[in-house]
Amino acid sequence: MSETVQLHPVRPRKAAAVDKVALLAKEYPVLAVTGLSKVRASQLMAVRKALRGHAEVFVVKNTLAVLGLQKAGIKNADQLLSHLTGQNALIFSSYDPFKLFLTLDKNKVFLPARAGDVAPEDIMVPAGNTSLPAGPVLSEFREAGIQTKIEGGSIWVNRDSVAVKKGAQITPKLASLLSKLNIKPIKAGVTIALAYESGLIYGGDVVAIDLGKYRESLLQAYSSSRGLAIVIGYITAETAPDVLAKAYREAMSLAVAAGFVTKETAPMVLARAENEAAALTAKAVEKGYQ
Repeated sequence: MSETVQLHPVRPRKAAAVDKVALLAKEYPVLAVTGLSKVRASQLMAVRKALRGHAEVFVVKNTLAVLGLQKAGIKNADQLLSHLTGQNALIFSSYDPFKLFLTLDKNKVFLPARAGDVAPEDIMVPAGNTSLPAGPVLSEFREAGIQTKIEGGSIWVNRDSVAVKKGAQITPKLASLLSKLNIKPIKAGVTIALAYESGLIYGGDVVAIDLGKYRESLLQAYSSSRGLAIVIGYITAETAPDVLAKAYREAMSLAVAAGFVTKETAPMVLARAENEAAALTAKAVEKGYQ
């Protein structure tokens, strides 16, 4: 006896969501999946504004997103969302994944730490006047290992201090202290978990470009290649002055060593000859010759 599978009709709202995902997936070449954990509505609005004309942000359930991507013929659609949990937003964009990451990163904001948050970097408490009056809060400084002093009725931090190391969990008391000091260490906003372009899936860590490090590596590569070009005498607009200066120095050194007298080498050739003569005289005197 065969089993009968009963198919439930898709509700109009869900069907519309699936159709919208499929339409956007066909319209834009790049898709990014972003988690919405700890993302506020105001931040999402700021992202929409920053991407206006270049992307569309659509908050949709994972299951409906997969159906929409499959309907659009996107390869590996199920892999895009299979390991994600919670609420996510899809960003369909004309920007490549790397430019999209930079745009999203630029629109992140720093928020006060909450108990249970993990420090993204070492959280520093700078030296100086905290403007906090002496009182029970001193115990919070002590628990955080921050040395203080009382001056003019206010609490002063003796030196720059690490309140919590990168990767450590922030305790309730530490979160309270950081809030009182107006230190906002948690960078929040829309973060790319996965990105899709031309059949390829990129992890969030792949598209996360550190422009500072990238710029530093480019400058280092430029410096190294320029130095090599000068050594081998490769002439470009940038290397010509240094290559000619190096050739001039080497030619002068060779001419002086060979005793070749010109207007430019004469002082050095004569000085060298004089030094050699003085050395020879000193050696002769040492041997007893007058």
